[in-house]
Amino acid sequence: MKILVVEDEIKIGDYLRQGLSEAGFVTDLARNGLDGHHQAMTESYDLIILDVMLPDIDGWRILQSMREAGNSVPVLFLTARDSVDDRVKGLELGADDYLVKPFAFSELLARVRTLLRRGATPVTETTLKIADLELDLMRRRVTRGGQRIQLTAKEFALLELLMRHQGEVLPRSLIASQVWDMNFDSDTNVIDVAIRRVRAKIEDDFDTKLIHTVRGMGYMLDLPNGD
Repeated sequence: MKILVVEDEIKIGDYLRQGLSEAGFVTDLARNGLDGHHQAMTESYDLIILDVMLPDIDGWRILQSMREAGNSVPVLFLTARDSVDDRVKGLELGADDYLVKPFAFSELLARVRTLLRRGATPVTETTLKIADLELDLMRRRVTRGGQRIQLTAKEFALLELLMRHQGEVLPRSLIASQVWDMNFDSDTNVIDVAIRRVRAKIEDDFDTKLIHTVRGMGYMLDLPNGD
């Protein structure tokens, strides 16, 4: 497994590179935004650990550029910016996890392994399909009505969870535990933001709406009237 660390603080960058290398990962280190952006866009990685406040180009812009280019590699933000607004902004841009400095390396390593394991988990089905919405689990692709839809790794995991439980109302707490491993505070609107992003991508250009809000309970994916 190959990981890119984009971190301008010398001690933290060296610490992460050494720790991840000792844990068995091939680890590249970029010390500024321009180098990090170039490596993220031109090389193949299984995971990127990305600081927000970077010289030249900040982490927000790097991630936005990646997602706009269709690069769905999992991204873990590692930053001192710990406000709810910052966390929500990271998720809206397509981040898969968010860890605040100072941090324990053991926790970072656990989150890294969780993100990598989620992408490599074997499944018996090769596709999930509801109406004209289809998830290709092997190639991690989503189409609706034959139209390719770009999702981040976290959005894909969210949609997969909803499709595997078609017709079931999933409470926010369950979605948080299954998709985010309870890494985010329960009083934030992280789940609602993620649902809104997925809805926009799979529903805005189509007449039939598949994701339904059940007030006071959670969310459900199903055909209208359960058809």
